[in-house]
Amino acid sequence: MDEAIDRTLDAVGPRLKRLRLNRGVTLTDLAAETGISTSTLSRLEAGLRRPTLEQLLPLARAHGVTIDELVDAPPTGDPRINLRAIPCGDGAVVLPLTRRPGGIQAYKFVLPTGNDDAEPDLRTHEGYDWVYVLNGTLRLVLGEHDLILRSGEAAEFDTRTPHWFGATGASPVEFLSLIGRQGERAHVRAAPKQVPAE
Repeated sequence: MDEAIDRTLDAVGPRLKRLRLNRGVTLTDLAAETGISTSTLSRLEAGLRRPTLEQLLPLARAHGVTIDELVDAPPTGDPRINLRAIPCGDGAVVLPLTRRPGGIQAYKFVLPTGNDDAEPDLRTHEGYDWVYVLNGTLRLVLGEHDLILRSGEAAEFDTRTPHWFGATGASPVEFLSLIGRQGERAHVRAAPKQVPAE
């Protein structure tokens, strides 16, 4: 039993390094994301240190995997994804539909009824986005275009184009979004907000 545990723990380091490299993240970036020092992360990846539960939790969260996947726990045979909603401060909820780090990521967004008079806060980032409206009406502002997408409609766009999306004042909206690895990076404000002259 102890030998099996030793083998499992010894395999965590290379797995951590592979996950980080697949995401294209540096040790410094991961340290900032997890609160674990760069030197500790380096020693964990090299197998010079065994991870504690307190280290595995933020690492699993950062890499978008479960702790079972980090330690290569035996499969349970259950293919279901354990969806965990991520509540946002504005009443929106995001459901990650994929657990694999790197590559295309799928999300389901549920946005509360919007305010049609609200000024969109356009953002940009590298990559492409694809959205498909499941229920409700989605307002997509894309560059100079102000579009309304209804249930069953989809849009695909280069995310370097200033964009914003939200629910209309008519009802909440549910939509799917597929984004590449670049979309995991922080959005950058597309243009500074204009300050009214006094």
